[in-house]
Amino acid sequence: MVQITHVRTFVVEGVGSGGDYHNVKGGHWLIDSPISTPMSGWEKYRSSRTSWGINVLGSFCVEVEASNGTKGFATGFGGPPACWLVKQHFERFLIGADPRNTNSLFEQMYRASMFYGRKGLPVAVISVIDLALWDLKGKLWNEPVYRLLGGNTRERLNFYCTGPEPAAAKEMGFVGAKVPLPYGPDQGQAGLRKNVGFLTKHRESVGPDFPLRVDCYMSLDVPYTIQLVKACEHLDIDWWEECLTPDDPDGFERIQRAHPTVKFTTGEHEYSRYGFRKLIEGRNLDILQPDVMWVGGMTELQRISAMASAYDIPVVPHASGPYSYHFVISQPNSPFQEYLANSPDGKSVLPVFGDLFTNEPIPWKGYLEVHELDQPGFGLDLNPKARLISGDQLLHPRPPKGLPPPATDDGVLKDDAATSEDIKSRH
Repeated sequence: MVQITHVRTFVVEGVGSGGDYHNVKGGHWLIDSPISTPMSGWEKYRSSRTSWGINVLGSFCVEVEASNGTKGFATGFGGPPACWLVKQHFERFLIGADPRNTNSLFEQMYRASMFYGRKGLPVAVISVIDLALWDLKGKLWNEPVYRLLGGNTRERLNFYCTGPEPAAAKEMGFVGAKVPLPYGPDQGQAGLRKNVGFLTKHRESVGPDFPLRVDCYMSLDVPYTIQLVKACEHLDIDWWEECLTPDDPDGFERIQRAHPTVKFTTGEHEYSRYGFRKLIEGRNLDILQPDVMWVGGMTELQRISAMASAYDIPVVPHASGPYSYHFVISQPNSPFQEYLANSPDGKSVLPVFGDLFTNEPIPWKGYLEVHELDQPGFGLDLNPKARLISGDQLLHPRPPKGLPPPATDDGVLKDDAATSEDIKSRH
């Protein structure tokens, strides 16, 4: 039986490489263009998303090695805290285990971390471990991950593009475009009018028939959403994404009731099948958008998709590069995939994970052919020049060699002498 013998973690030095989408150079559209966020209520945090720490964790990688020497590798976000969680907690469930038992391993890691996890960073860390295990499974069986998921449901994977310039996305061949909303409720009616003008400009740039979508990044509330969608009815927005905080799933019922013919989507910042259960059962959403690098990995994404398919709700994952590509190509209820524009101006197609891999597949003219995913595992070759720093270096730094305290005239160390005098004074 093949067993896991080593689990290694890494962070990525510098910016523009790995699974933290937002850890990019200054001036990049993702961080330094007007984008409404949950922090837009404070003016000093509006100009750049890095001002409030969107890239504070950084990219994180996991390598899992089996007893026959085969290795699985994956990236996500989490930085040094993620390395600590793997070493101090999750590694115990992995060493000596059969890497093919991804269902059991996920359950052990998830349930063991419920007292501090369930959502957020702990589940994101489990996600990267899970993806590394799927990469390893594919290599052990010499099959691409999408075949382990049931095989391809189509020969071509179509993409829409999220970026600052929908006209550029259309010209590059994408089947649709999504733009970030610039202004939030705290910028009042003037901000709302600017939003309408912004979206009107982009609708005019792509024409009436090209799907135009809007990402609201958890930054709106129910009344503002209802008002904004009403003000943009003439623009035929294809969908409104993540209008509300993830902690207000009931709010979607109100906005859906106000606009029953408009599509609303969410899920990027939700975690695990338990988090998605209420979103699915409420039937107030038209598309679900889990991020496979955050939601619990490929193991949990399959469960979410199965639940959603029973309600005929499509699953269109948030970004995640080739990890999502393998999933979407295998699922009948995932009609297309998001490409998150990684170039600084959003007008060209670059690898989602930067220079971390040497052969990351990227859409050409808005699509990928299934044969481009036909390498074992996720088919990604680590760049030998990748700027990886071992998690062991972060967790076990060489302690500084300190000087001993100076001695008193009678040879007693000053610290000890002080302690003795202190004891005497108390008696």
